[in-house]
Amino acid sequence: MSDKIYNTLFLCTGNSARSIMAEVLLNHLGRDRFRAYSAGSHPGAQVNPLTLEVLQSTRLQVEGLCSKSWDEFARPGAPQLDFVITLCDSAAGEVCPVWPGQPITAHWGFEDPSAFEGTAQEKREFFDKIFRQIANRIKIFNSLPLTKLDRVAIKRELDALGDRVTQTSTIAP
Repeated sequence: MSDKIYNTLFLCTGNSARSIMAEVLLNHLGRDRFRAYSAGSHPGAQVNPLTLEVLQSTRLQVEGLCSKSWDEFARPGAPQLDFVITLCDSAAGEVCPVWPGQPITAHWGFEDPSAFEGTAQEKREFFDKIFRQIANRIKIFNSLPLTKLDRVAIKRELDALGDRVTQTSTIAP
């Protein structure tokens, strides 16, 4: 068993919902194997309040969460990234900074819960749905035998995760 901690950066445009959820989930579920971060190409002023509500309802840590620019992770002194995963189609289509260390990249597309239109209850339910979808992918990612796979196999597995039809089972963090 390896003691390596894999640095993983989740990207979205605004860094207020999906990427924050992924960061918190991977830090919780993969705490012995991963250190997760999140950022956005055009970060918002704050984390979406419904994101915080969903995370708190599952008893996940929300202290210190904030929207930040992906430029922070391309600067000297930034954590050396092993994985960079985009979670929205907008960020996936943008020209990303050059990440030090040539991390493995992948795209896992999820609908934007912040853009959902509906009643307050419908919005909350949509945030819950996206949270469950992200949680399912994070669980699979966390279970990959990374020390037994070469770089090409890991890339193939991450891409396959992005191609999966997301199911919405409940999670127990």
